[in-house]
Amino acid sequence: MRPVRVGLLGIGTVGSGTFTVLKRNQEEIRRRAGRGIEIAMVADLNTERAKEVVGDAAQVVADARAVIANPDIDVVVELIGGYGIAKALVLEAIAAGKHVVTANKALLAVHGTEIFAAARDKGVIVAFEAAVAGGIPIIKALREGLTANQVQWVAGIINGTTNFILSEMRDKGLDFDVVLKEAQRLGYAEADPTFDIEGVDAAHKATLLSAIAFGIPVQFDKAHVEGITKLSATDIKYAEQLGYRIKLLGIARRRDAGIELRTHPTLVPMKRLIANVEGAMNAVLVQGDAVGTTMYYGKGAGSEPTASAVVADLVDIARLIDAAPAARVPSLAFQPDAMSALPILPLEQVVTSFYLRLRVADKAGVLAKITGILADQGISIDAVIQREADEVSEGSQTDLIILTHDTTEGGMSQALAAMQALPTVLAPIVRLRKEELA
Repeated sequence: MRPVRVGLLGIGTVGSGTFTVLKRNQEEIRRRAGRGIEIAMVADLNTERAKEVVGDAAQVVADARAVIANPDIDVVVELIGGYGIAKALVLEAIAAGKHVVTANKALLAVHGTEIFAAARDKGVIVAFEAAVAGGIPIIKALREGLTANQVQWVAGIINGTTNFILSEMRDKGLDFDVVLKEAQRLGYAEADPTFDIEGVDAAHKATLLSAIAFGIPVQFDKAHVEGITKLSATDIKYAEQLGYRIKLLGIARRRDAGIELRTHPTLVPMKRLIANVEGAMNAVLVQGDAVGTTMYYGKGAGSEPTASAVVADLVDIARLIDAAPAARVPSLAFQPDAMSALPILPLEQVVTSFYLRLRVADKAGVLAKITGILADQGISIDAVIQREADEVSEGSQTDLIILTHDTTEGGMSQALAAMQALPTVLAPIVRLRKEELA
């Protein structure tokens, strides 16, 4: 059979890894796919660098549209990133009847509905395993391996930079700013790490996971996004003492009224496997009604781990390129005419439990007033711990740690406002969410 001919847009870290993996494992890949897969064209503004990577194995051009216009190209692999030119090129490739593989989670989280609809109209595939959790095949697990299940929730450590920072903060007792500089020095964090540390990257990925898990449109604009920049070493230490670790989680959970879609720092019991995922590694938990809890662990970024996912998508396309569109697995796992209308719940309706840290005056009656405010909102307390005065900086102050049972965000926000107004509460209250993931 004629090999599948691929046009590569961008040959940076992931692009060069894709070329290398395809070349090194070409015979194994051909045996799996039933036909060869070859990169025939590469587009990159830095043509000299591109030629150093591919040599004479592929035509190198500076204009990405030359790849799309080539009638011999079957699949366009978009590895440029961002929302701008990448969106235009993906839509042009689809309009030209090309299948598309992309690692661009930001593009799909924001414009996925438009892109998937365009692909459906043209009868082409948009594959994006590399867009979430690098080399971990979580998209395929949700789209195919778990199709017998009603997925109840998905929770993942899906940003390696923030997981590295949180691991270092806990191990070394250092504050966020110090560890961020070290992460940048070691290459784990970008010079501008905003998308990572503010939770945006993880929220893009959680948005895609929610769509595949529950058969809803991608709706990044309705996700709650919170990063790790305000975390202190104090709370990481207290969480550890209470038997929890703090992880930045992307969470999508099915409720009767809709879908929770949120990314934020989360206390997770230390006995959970995901709480022990360290460094820059990724992990995703999926809870299905039939299978129970499954966990997927591995490298979430890097040249060849991400290339592994890109090539896996190319193999899928090679297997299905001659199949009727109706015989292919839908992009978001569910048939397009059977997508759910369940809404993304507003944050006020999200249900979870909480960790609260209050710096309070070390006086009689303070605890009674605080617990009374929580009771007025119907918030049940799981545990209360008061640190001795000598454990904090001033002898007349103490840290009060409260763990709650499940309650709504709205109720907790009202309780926090009332507690913060007390004259005996001496600093902004720290609120972190807690998930048992059981």
